[in-house]
Amino acid sequence: MNFEHQQLAGGSWQKLSLVEQMANIGSEVERAIKWKDKANHDYAEKAFFRALELIDLTVDDKKNITRLKEILRTREIFSDFFAGSNVYGSTAAGWQKYFYSFNFAARF
Repeated sequence: MNFEHQQLAGGSWQKLSLVEQMANIGSEVERAIKWKDKANHDYAEKAFFRALELIDLTVDDKKNITRLKEILRTREIFSDFFAGSNVYGSTAAGWQKYFYSFNFAARF
C-alpha cells in the first residue's frame, strides 16, 4: 500500500498517544474542510484521503484496541459528511469542535 504519510506508517505513528493521533487527524480534517469551503476539490479530496489514512493507522495501532468503536465511528461519519450524503447531519463546525478537544489536550 502506498502511504502519503510514509514516516508515520513506518512506525512513528504508534509512538504517539491516542490524543496526539486524533489531534493530527483533526489537522487533516480541518484542511479538508478548508479546501472544500474554498471550492478547491482536488486539495480537499487529498486532505480527506490523508485523514482517512491517519484514521486507518490509528485503527491498526494495538494500544487503541479499546477505542476502536469511537475511532471507526469517526471514520464512518466523517466519510459520510465529506463524500457521502451526510445522513448523520454532520457540520463543519461540529467536526472542528470535536477535534479541537484533542488539539487542546495534546498541548498539555
